[in-house]
Amino acid sequence: MILRLLGTLAAACLAFASAGQAQQGKTELLWYSQAAFKITTPGGKVIMIDPWIMGATKIPPELKDLSKIGKVDVILVTHGHGDHLGDAMEISKTNNAPIWGPSGMNQWLATLGKMPANLVPRMNKGGTIEPFPGVRITMTHAEHSSEMILKDDSGKDTSYPAGEPVGFIIQMENGFKIYHMGDTGVFSDMKWIGEYYRPDLILIPIGGHYVMDPKDAAYAAKLINPKMAWPMHYASNPFLKGTPAEFKAALGQSSIQMIDAEPGARRRSRRGSRTAD
Repeated sequence: MILRLLGTLAAACLAFASAGQAQQGKTELLWYSQAAFKITTPGGKVIMIDPWIMGATKIPPELKDLSKIGKVDVILVTHGHGDHLGDAMEISKTNNAPIWGPSGMNQWLATLGKMPANLVPRMNKGGTIEPFPGVRITMTHAEHSSEMILKDDSGKDTSYPAGEPVGFIIQMENGFKIYHMGDTGVFSDMKWIGEYYRPDLILIPIGGHYVMDPKDAAYAAKLINPKMAWPMHYASNPFLKGTPAEFKAALGQSSIQMIDAEPGARRRSRRGSRTAD
Protein backbone atom coordinates (compact mmCIF):
# COMPACT_ATOMS: atom_id res chain seq x y z
CA MET A 1 0.00 0.00 0.00
CA ILE A 2 2.83 2.41 0.93
CA LEU A 3 4.74 1.54 -2.23
CA ARG A 4 1.61 2.11 -4.31
CA LEU A 5 1.06 5.49 -2.65
CA LEU A 6 4.68 6.49 -3.25
CA GLY A 7 4.35 5.47 -6.89
CA THR A 8 1.18 7.55 -7.27
CA LEU A 9 2.87 10.59 -5.71
CA ALA A 10 5.92 10.17 -7.94
CA ALA A 11 3.71 10.01 -11.05
CA ALA A 12 1.82 13.11 -9.91
CA CYS A 13 5.08 15.00 -9.34
CA LEU A 14 6.33 13.97 -12.79
CA ALA A 15 3.09 15.15 -14.41
CA PHE A 16 3.33 18.45 -12.56
CA ALA A 17 6.93 18.91 -13.67
CA SER A 18 6.03 18.16 -17.28
CA ALA A 19 3.17 20.65 -17.14
CA GLY A 20 5.50 23.24 -15.64
CA GLN A 21 8.07 22.68 -18.36
CA ALA A 22 5.37 23.09 -20.99
CA GLN A 23 4.29 26.35 -19.39
CA GLN A 24 7.83 27.71 -19.37
CA GLY A 25 9.02 26.24 -22.67
CA LYS A 26 9.31 27.83 -26.07
CA THR A 27 7.36 27.29 -29.27
CA GLU A 28 9.53 26.27 -32.22
CA LEU A 29 8.63 27.02 -35.84
CA LEU A 30 10.32 25.55 -38.90
CA TRP A 31 9.40 27.29 -42.16
CA TYR A 32 9.64 25.00 -45.17
CA SER A 33 8.57 27.68 -47.72
CA GLN A 34 5.32 29.16 -49.07
CA ALA A 35 2.77 28.64 -46.25
CA ALA A 36 4.22 25.38 -44.88
CA PHE A 37 5.28 25.38 -41.22
CA LYS A 38 6.12 22.75 -38.65
CA ILE A 39 5.22 23.94 -35.16
CA THR A 40 6.50 22.15 -32.08
CA THR A 41 4.56 23.21 -29.00
CA PRO A 42 6.18 23.74 -25.56
CA GLY A 43 4.69 20.38 -24.60
CA GLY A 44 6.37 18.61 -27.54
CA LYS A 45 3.37 18.16 -29.84
CA VAL A 46 3.93 18.67 -33.56
CA ILE A 47 1.52 20.58 -35.81
CA MET A 48 2.05 20.76 -39.57
CA ILE A 49 0.37 23.56 -41.51
CA ASP A 50 -0.16 23.60 -45.30
CA PRO A 51 2.59 20.99 -45.87
CA TRP A 52 3.55 21.55 -49.50
CA ILE A 53 6.91 19.79 -49.43
CA MET A 54 7.78 17.58 -52.39
CA GLY A 55 6.53 19.94 -55.11
CA ALA A 56 7.67 23.16 -53.48
CA THR A 57 9.92 25.38 -55.57
CA LYS A 58 11.78 27.31 -52.84
CA ILE A 59 12.22 24.67 -50.16
CA PRO A 60 15.82 23.75 -49.23
CA PRO A 61 16.78 20.40 -50.80
CA GLU A 62 17.55 18.82 -47.43
CA LEU A 63 13.93 19.33 -46.37
CA LYS A 64 12.44 17.66 -49.46
CA ASP A 65 12.06 14.33 -47.72
CA LEU A 66 8.83 13.44 -45.96
CA SER A 67 10.56 10.75 -43.92
CA LYS A 68 12.68 13.41 -42.21
CA ILE A 69 9.68 15.31 -40.87
CA GLY A 70 9.39 12.93 -37.95
CA LYS A 71 6.29 12.34 -35.87
CA VAL A 72 3.32 14.60 -36.64
CA ASP A 73 0.33 14.84 -34.32
CA VAL A 74 -2.05 17.20 -36.17
CA ILE A 75 -2.20 18.67 -39.69
CA LEU A 76 -3.92 21.97 -40.50
CA VAL A 77 -4.81 22.88 -44.09
CA THR A 78 -6.15 26.35 -44.90
CA HIS A 79 -7.65 25.50 -48.32
CA GLY A 80 -7.54 22.99 -51.14
CA HIS A 81 -4.99 24.52 -53.53
CA GLY A 82 -2.07 22.25 -54.31
CA ASP A 83 0.53 24.47 -52.65
CA HIS A 84 -1.38 24.13 -49.37
CA LEU A 85 -3.04 20.70 -49.35
CA GLY A 86 0.30 19.54 -50.76
CA ASP A 87 1.52 16.35 -49.03
CA ALA A 88 -1.03 16.49 -46.22
CA MET A 89 -2.73 13.22 -47.13
CA GLU A 90 0.47 11.18 -47.19
CA ILE A 91 1.73 12.71 -43.94
CA SER A 92 -1.66 12.09 -42.34
CA LYS A 93 -1.76 8.42 -43.29
CA THR A 94 1.86 7.83 -42.25
CA ASN A 95 1.31 9.34 -38.80
CA ASN A 96 -2.38 8.51 -38.30
CA ALA A 97 -2.74 12.27 -37.75
CA PRO A 98 -6.04 14.01 -38.52
CA ILE A 99 -6.25 16.77 -41.12
CA TRP A 100 -8.29 19.72 -39.94
CA GLY A 101 -9.35 21.97 -42.80
CA PRO A 102 -12.43 23.41 -44.52
CA SER A 103 -15.32 21.04 -43.95
CA GLY A 104 -16.19 20.94 -47.66
CA MET A 105 -12.65 19.90 -48.53
CA ASN A 106 -12.56 17.17 -45.91
CA GLN A 107 -15.99 15.89 -46.93
CA TRP A 108 -14.88 15.48 -50.54
CA LEU A 109 -11.66 13.71 -49.52
CA ALA A 110 -13.73 11.17 -47.56
CA THR A 111 -16.51 10.86 -50.16
CA LEU A 112 -14.03 10.22 -52.97
CA GLY A 113 -12.23 7.61 -50.88
CA LYS A 114 -8.99 9.59 -50.89
CA MET A 115 -8.88 9.62 -47.07
CA PRO A 116 -10.47 7.53 -44.30
CA ALA A 117 -13.25 9.51 -42.65
CA ASN A 118 -11.61 9.43 -39.22
CA LEU A 119 -8.58 11.33 -40.55
CA VAL A 120 -10.62 14.14 -42.16
CA PRO A 121 -13.01 15.25 -39.41
CA ARG A 122 -15.36 18.16 -40.08
CA MET A 123 -14.82 21.62 -38.63
CA ASN A 124 -15.98 25.10 -39.56
CA LYS A 125 -15.16 28.77 -39.07
CA GLY A 126 -15.53 29.81 -35.44
CA GLY A 127 -15.03 26.23 -34.25
CA THR A 128 -12.33 25.41 -31.71
CA ILE A 129 -10.66 22.07 -31.01
CA GLU A 130 -8.35 21.05 -28.17
CA PRO A 131 -6.33 18.19 -29.69
CA PHE A 132 -3.98 18.07 -26.69
CA PRO A 133 -4.30 19.44 -23.15
CA GLY A 134 -3.60 23.18 -23.21
CA VAL A 135 -3.48 23.51 -27.01
CA ARG A 136 -6.48 25.21 -28.64
CA ILE A 137 -6.98 25.68 -32.39
CA THR A 138 -9.67 27.98 -33.76
CA MET A 139 -10.67 28.24 -37.41
CA THR A 140 -11.07 31.78 -38.75
CA HIS A 141 -12.18 33.52 -41.91
CA ALA A 142 -9.93 34.13 -44.93
CA GLU A 143 -10.59 35.95 -48.22
CA HIS A 144 -9.54 33.60 -51.01
CA SER A 145 -10.80 30.65 -53.06
CA SER A 146 -10.58 26.90 -52.51
CA GLU A 147 -10.66 24.04 -54.97
CA MET A 148 -8.47 20.98 -55.32
CA ILE A 149 -7.13 19.01 -58.27
CA LEU A 150 -7.24 15.24 -57.66
CA LYS A 151 -6.77 12.22 -59.90
CA ASP A 152 -10.01 10.48 -60.84
CA ASP A 153 -10.31 6.70 -61.32
CA SER A 154 -8.83 6.97 -64.82
CA GLY A 155 -5.87 9.00 -63.59
CA LYS A 156 -7.17 12.25 -65.07
CA ASP A 157 -6.75 15.50 -63.13
CA THR A 158 -10.20 16.61 -61.95
CA SER A 159 -11.19 19.77 -60.08
CA TYR A 160 -13.36 19.50 -56.97
CA PRO A 161 -14.80 22.19 -54.69
CA ALA A 162 -12.90 22.35 -51.40
CA GLY A 163 -15.04 24.40 -49.06
CA GLU A 164 -14.22 27.94 -48.00
CA PRO A 165 -10.64 29.07 -47.28
CA VAL A 166 -9.71 29.58 -43.63
CA GLY A 167 -7.02 30.69 -41.23
CA PHE A 168 -6.12 29.29 -37.81
CA ILE A 169 -5.47 30.72 -34.34
CA ILE A 170 -3.22 28.27 -32.49
CA GLN A 171 -2.77 28.71 -28.74
CA MET A 172 0.08 26.82 -27.08
CA GLU A 173 0.20 25.28 -23.61
CA ASN A 174 1.94 28.41 -22.26
CA GLY A 175 -0.56 30.80 -23.85
CA PHE A 176 1.59 31.82 -26.85
CA LYS A 177 -0.70 32.41 -29.86
CA ILE A 178 0.05 32.08 -33.55
CA TYR A 179 -2.31 33.28 -36.28
CA HIS A 180 -1.66 31.47 -39.55
CA MET A 181 -3.62 33.65 -41.95
CA GLY A 182 -3.69 31.24 -44.88
CA ASP A 183 -4.03 32.81 -48.30
CA THR A 184 -6.06 35.97 -47.89
CA GLY A 185 -6.80 39.51 -48.87
CA VAL A 186 -7.44 42.22 -46.30
CA PHE A 187 -10.81 42.14 -44.53
CA SER A 188 -12.06 44.45 -41.78
CA ASP A 189 -12.60 41.68 -39.21
CA MET A 190 -8.84 41.29 -38.97
CA LYS A 191 -9.08 44.11 -36.44
CA TRP A 192 -11.62 42.11 -34.44
CA ILE A 193 -9.42 38.98 -34.66
CA GLY A 194 -6.53 41.01 -33.26
CA GLU A 195 -8.59 42.48 -30.44
CA TYR A 196 -10.33 39.23 -29.50
CA TYR A 197 -7.59 36.60 -29.91
CA ARG A 198 -4.55 38.87 -29.38
CA PRO A 199 -2.06 36.74 -31.36
CA ASP A 200 1.62 37.09 -30.46
CA LEU A 201 2.82 36.06 -33.93
CA ILE A 202 1.14 36.22 -37.32
CA LEU A 203 2.21 34.19 -40.36
CA ILE A 204 1.19 36.57 -43.13
CA PRO A 205 1.16 36.23 -46.94
CA ILE A 206 2.84 39.12 -48.79
CA GLY A 207 3.43 37.94 -52.37
CA GLY A 208 0.58 39.77 -54.10
CA HIS A 209 -1.56 38.65 -57.10
CA TYR A 210 -3.18 35.68 -55.32
CA VAL A 211 -2.82 37.17 -51.82
CA MET A 212 -2.01 40.49 -50.17
CA ASP A 213 0.94 42.45 -51.50
CA PRO A 214 3.42 43.97 -49.00
CA LYS A 215 1.46 47.23 -48.65
CA ASP A 216 -1.84 45.42 -48.03
CA ALA A 217 -0.11 42.98 -45.67
CA ALA A 218 1.37 45.82 -43.63
CA TYR A 219 -2.07 47.40 -43.33
CA ALA A 220 -3.50 44.04 -42.22
CA ALA A 221 -0.70 43.55 -39.69
CA LYS A 222 -1.45 46.94 -38.15
CA LEU A 223 -5.14 46.00 -37.88
CA ILE A 224 -4.19 42.84 -35.97
CA ASN A 225 -1.30 44.44 -34.02
CA PRO A 226 0.68 41.33 -33.02
CA LYS A 227 4.12 41.41 -31.41
CA MET A 228 5.71 39.71 -34.43
CA ALA A 229 4.95 39.12 -38.12
CA TRP A 230 6.53 36.40 -40.25
CA PRO A 231 6.07 37.09 -44.00
CA MET A 232 5.31 34.04 -46.14
CA HIS A 233 3.84 33.02 -49.51
CA TYR A 234 6.15 34.98 -51.79
CA ALA A 235 8.79 34.35 -54.51
CA SER A 236 7.63 30.79 -55.27
CA ASN A 237 6.38 31.77 -58.73
CA PRO A 238 6.71 34.86 -60.97
CA PHE A 239 3.34 36.28 -59.83
CA LEU A 240 4.32 36.43 -56.15
CA LYS A 241 6.58 39.47 -56.44
CA GLY A 242 6.26 40.96 -52.94
CA THR A 243 9.36 40.91 -50.73
CA PRO A 244 10.02 41.08 -46.98
CA ALA A 245 11.97 44.32 -47.52
CA GLU A 246 8.89 45.92 -49.07
CA PHE A 247 6.72 44.61 -46.24
CA LYS A 248 9.12 45.99 -43.63
CA ALA A 249 9.21 49.36 -45.36
CA ALA A 250 5.39 49.45 -45.45
CA LEU A 251 5.25 48.67 -41.71
CA GLY A 252 7.21 51.89 -41.13
CA GLN A 253 7.62 52.86 -37.48
CA SER A 254 5.25 50.15 -36.22
CA SER A 255 6.24 48.30 -33.03
CA ILE A 256 5.58 45.00 -34.84
CA GLN A 257 8.81 43.03 -35.20
CA MET A 258 9.18 41.49 -38.65
CA ILE A 259 10.90 38.10 -38.70
CA ASP A 260 13.23 38.15 -41.70
CA ALA A 261 13.79 34.50 -42.54
CA GLU A 262 14.66 32.27 -45.47
CA PRO A 263 12.92 28.94 -46.22
CA GLY A 264 14.37 26.33 -43.88
CA ALA A 265 14.69 28.77 -40.98
CA ARG A 266 13.85 27.81 -37.40
CA ARG A 267 12.70 30.25 -34.73
CA ARG A 268 11.70 29.82 -31.10
CA SER A 269 9.48 32.16 -29.12
CA ARG A 270 7.86 32.24 -25.70
CA ARG A 271 4.76 33.95 -24.32
CA GLY A 272 5.33 37.64 -23.58
CA SER A 273 8.38 37.91 -25.82
CA ARG A 274 8.58 40.45 -28.62
CA THR A 275 11.51 38.66 -30.22
CA ALA A 276 12.23 35.31 -31.77
CA ASP A 277 15.57 33.53 -31.56
